[in-house]
Parts: sequence; C-alpha cells; structure tokens
Amino acid sequence: MDVKDIRVHEKMDARELCISMGSVGFQARKLAQAIELIEKMRDSDSTVFLTFTSNMMASGLRGIFTSMVEDGLVDAVITAGGSIDHDIIRSFKPYRLGTYSEDDVGLHKRGINRIGNILVHNGRYGLLEAKMRVFYKLMQKRSPIFSPSRLNDLIGSRLPPGSFLNACHRREVPVFCPGMVDSACGMHLFFFRQDNDDFILDVAKDMKVLADIVFDAKKTAGIVCGGGISKHHLIGANLLRGGLDMAVYLTTAHEFDGSLSGASAREAKSWGKIRERGETVTVHADASITLPLIASAIAKNKEKG
Repeated sequence: MDVKDIRVHEKMDARELCISMGSVGFQARKLAQAIELIEKMRDSDSTVFLTFTSNMMASGLRGIFTSMVEDGLVDAVITAGGSIDHDIIRSFKPYRLGTYSEDDVGLHKRGINRIGNILVHNGRYGLLEAKMRVFYKLMQKRSPIFSPSRLNDLIGSRLPPGSFLNACHRREVPVFCPGMVDSACGMHLFFFRQDNDDFILDVAKDMKVLADIVFDAKKTAGIVCGGGISKHHLIGANLLRGGLDMAVYLTTAHEFDGSLSGASAREAKSWGKIRERGETVTVHADASITLPLIASAIAKNKEKG
C-alpha cells in the first residue's frame, strides 16, 4: 500500500476521515486499523469487554462509554472504583474545566481537586457520601454479602437516565470493579462498616461471574482504554480460556519500564492472555482523542448499514 495524502473537504464525515487515515503513516494508520477490528468484534459472534481507567469517566468520555453500552457494542465492563465515584457525582453535578497549570496549593485552600485539567470541588464528594449511604442501606437489605457488580447494578437502577451505570443496568451489562475499595465509594464502605461489620464486599464473588462469561463465549474481544487493574483483570481472566481472540489497546503508556499499563499485546501473548493468533491493534495516543473518533466512525457506518 502506498502512502496517500488526506484531502479534507467540507462534506467529509468522521468515518471518511478516519478510514482515509489508514493510508497515512504512524498512529493515523493504527487508528483506522482499530476501527476495522472493533467493527469485526461487533459483527462477529464475540463477547466484547470494555475496560477503562477512572480518569476517563471524569471526562467527557463518560458519554462515549454510555453510548457504547446503549448501542449494544459492549457485553461487559471492567473498570476501577473511581469510575463509580465519577459516574454517580456527574449524574447530579458537573465538573469544571481548568488548566494543567493551576495553582494547586491555591486550589487546595479553596477545596478544589484537580484531575489533569478537570476541577472537582470537595462538595461533590459530600454529595457522593450522602448517595452512598443510601445505596449501602439498600444493599444491606437485599444482601449483606455482595459483589461489586451487584452493587453497581443496584446503583445503576437508582441513577437517572444518561448515566453510565443506569445504561449498564438497563442493558444488563455487568460492571466489574476488582479494586473498588481504592475509591471514595470504598472509603464510604469503610465508614458504613463501622456500625455494620457484617456488611461485606466480596470481590472474589465476581470472579465466578466473570469466568462464566469468559468460558461461555465463542470468542472474546477487548476494547482496552488505558491500563492498570482494569486492563489486567480482563486479560488475566481470559488466560483461563487461552486468551482473547481480539484486542484493541488505546494507550499513552510504553513498555520500556515493564509496567502492565505499557505492556504490549505481544507480551500478553507470551502469557496466553491473548491467543497466539489473536488479532490486535495498539494505538499510542490519548483515548480522549482516539475514542470519540473511533466511536463516531463506527456509528456512521452503522447508520449507513
């Protein structure tokens, strides 16, 4: 294939732009290949997992994740506990945009927390605390020993339409959080347990649910946004069946330090977490840029179909 120049015109839509990037070098070609592979996941008889890190739920990507669930692209989700914090808070109150060069000491004195260039007032976490007390009381009445996915489904049933967890509840898409205690929700669980020590979050309980989904699948595929525990919980679970059949990584991490977040799909094949002949694409770019382009291109193709 020859390198071809992109010619932008006024009628060009997101799909045409992204597909034309397939004849451009570097990460542009990778982006086009990622779109092709995700469409293959959707059109094949594959169980598709979506994984992402908490910071992404704090951003406008929350709407993209929600649309992916509502459109039926995603069969299961794995994320970190902070994603649950952000979805609950943003269901009721907005976050503000700031800059990367804020006066952080000044922000602290004003009760404002910074996530990159996103600003979150302490009051938002007061709202979260009040909501979690209600959710934990409801969960206690239903089952004092519960898994993260069951708690997330209960929360989703109580959140308004437009929230991520509500979409997952309505579409019956389980949301797994293997590290849920590492979040504000986890902190409030600790507080709640001071007077309710028989109220137990059983993280291992979800391993059976996740394993059943993996074993029952004809093929498994992963859309992996970022790294960390969300990424590894997916590929680790698929080790049980000989690895993922397809995987798209959207990442800014690199492999030179040996971290899981930067680990390549090739490395995952050495473990059997992705099949030896598994199809993979890694796009080295910020998911806040790549995922909206991918989602828009896929939606446009579905619209034409």
